[in-house]
Amino acid sequence: GDYIFYTDWMWTSFVVFSISQSTMLAVGAIYYMLFTGVPGTATYYATIMTIYTWVAKGAWFALGYPYDFIVVPVWIPSAMLLDLTYWATRRNKHAAIIIGGTLVGLSFPLFNMVNLLLVRDPLEVAFKYPRPTLPAYMTPIEPQVGKFY
Repeated sequence: GDYIFYTDWMWTSFVVFSISQSTMLAVGAIYYMLFTGVPGTATYYATIMTIYTWVAKGAWFALGYPYDFIVVPVWIPSAMLLDLTYWATRRNKHAAIIIGGTLVGLSFPLFNMVNLLLVRDPLEVAFKYPRPTLPAYMTPIEPQVGKFY
């Protein structure tokens, strides 16, 4: 199955996802906070992303993949730190960006590392759940053109 792919690229994917998702959270939430002035925006933003990922997880599960196939990242605690930073530095937008962005960048990988430690071993999942295959009526038939033997 494809689940073994995760064990081969585990550390790389953790680093790449940590950088990309913490950047996505910090940039998106700070953009909204600075232009709307609403302190709870980051937590709201993170909650929407969490719900969206739950929906994606449910969709993959409905397709026959194991429940652990998609891991929902822990955005909300880092977003709460960002909201607290914005609230504490209301007078200085640059401080909100630098301190809040740093807090998100440092806390997001930690929260997600704890989250990933609770996920079942991908190798165990790979052997327990073989990769879903197409049903017989959807399996393509190889063309028999040019075979006269």
